[in-house]
Amino acid sequence: MSIFKAYDVRGVVPSELAPDAAYRIGRAAARVLGARSVAVGRDARASSPELSRALVQGLCEEGVDVVDLGLVSTPMLYFAVEHLAAGAGIMVTASHNPAQYNGFKICREHAIPVGGASGLAEIGRLAERVDRSAGSRSRGTVTVRDLRAAYVEHIRVLAPAECPPLRVAIDCGNGMGSVGLEPLLERLPLVVERLYFEPDGTFPNHEADPLKSENLKDVIAAVRRHRADLGVAFDGDGDRAVFVDERATPVSSDRITALLAQALLRKQPGGLVLYDLRSSRSTAEAIEAAGGVAQMCRVGHSFVKARMRESGAIFAGELSGHFYFRFTPTLIADDGLAAFAAVLELLATARRPLSALVAPLGRYFATGELNRQVRDVPGLLARIEAEHRAAHAREISHMDGLLVCYPDWWFNLRPSNTEPVLRLNLEASTEAKMVAERDRLLAQMDAAAG
Repeated sequence: MSIFKAYDVRGVVPSELAPDAAYRIGRAAARVLGARSVAVGRDARASSPELSRALVQGLCEEGVDVVDLGLVSTPMLYFAVEHLAAGAGIMVTASHNPAQYNGFKICREHAIPVGGASGLAEIGRLAERVDRSAGSRSRGTVTVRDLRAAYVEHIRVLAPAECPPLRVAIDCGNGMGSVGLEPLLERLPLVVERLYFEPDGTFPNHEADPLKSENLKDVIAAVRRHRADLGVAFDGDGDRAVFVDERATPVSSDRITALLAQALLRKQPGGLVLYDLRSSRSTAEAIEAAGGVAQMCRVGHSFVKARMRESGAIFAGELSGHFYFRFTPTLIADDGLAAFAAVLELLATARRPLSALVAPLGRYFATGELNRQVRDVPGLLARIEAEHRAAHAREISHMDGLLVCYPDWWFNLRPSNTEPVLRLNLEASTEAKMVAERDRLLAQMDAAAG
């Protein structure tokens, strides 16, 4: 099935993902994961209830007991898997994709991700061959649980014990972030400007993708209008957060990674922190200056979480706004609401505005992520690599796409795992160098456009 991606299942409903496919995926997932109990949650898309029912039917017909969490964010699903000691979890969501999409995020016990190389491809192959007439003799049960209160207690430990009465503008993008957020806000003395808190899978106000600058316009305006101390926008399923400082300036997520890492290192000196290879050099420098060990990793939540488990890292962050917390020895999860709570703690402890905290991290000039459709990605990457080998680049790596480093600048070209595009990230010590190298690489990408 083409709907099986590197990290999850995702497709247009019903042309690519229909209830029959959801049923087959439920049957296949039960067999591959071998779990006796599975937690299932869903987002607010119009197609989510029907897909969820079909998925649950498939699971139950394989003898699996299902815990129905109802409308939750993806981080709440991860928490539920650990809290309930479930053998697996499946979230019905297409994250930040437009309303016509839906899909599934699947995890094993302890919310360990199931990706293309760790069972998802096998589920896809098996789903194609499912015989609807051959189910288990023992049908599984369905139990409904509301874990919002328990989830808030889980997140509350990251928020400040004594929170100052900050003014905060929050844009939930009509996604699932508000489900866990509202109970948390009841516990904090914040003055909150709420934007689009009502879950609505048609996303009537803007796409629930805070990485796109146009989707930050409303929260930026709210920060200005209410003279807020902080702004935050969540994505559709609540596992990402993008922050805006009190000057109404978006803060790059690699800088938030650096700040949160520094705070955690004060509690866990010498800890290992992971950052994805698109992040600024200032991120690693800040981690090391705080006495931590900084280590680069490849992009993607399944890869980051696996590396955290292997290495014992205390925290990780991606440029995309995913922030990964080691909540317990066995639970590692990316959680936008947890990041929000941790940033509140940061502001409460520092008693300085966010712009002042991030200012020392602005030593370099970055392009941000630039995307182009390219006809022959392997061919273009090979040509660009040969060019920079001939120029004696200091480092060339294939950790994720092509990473090329010089003393005063670096770039990464990475094929997207979710879209048919090639992504460029580039950073330099001077703005002139950044612009020159950016324009040269973009010209090469445009020349290879399909």
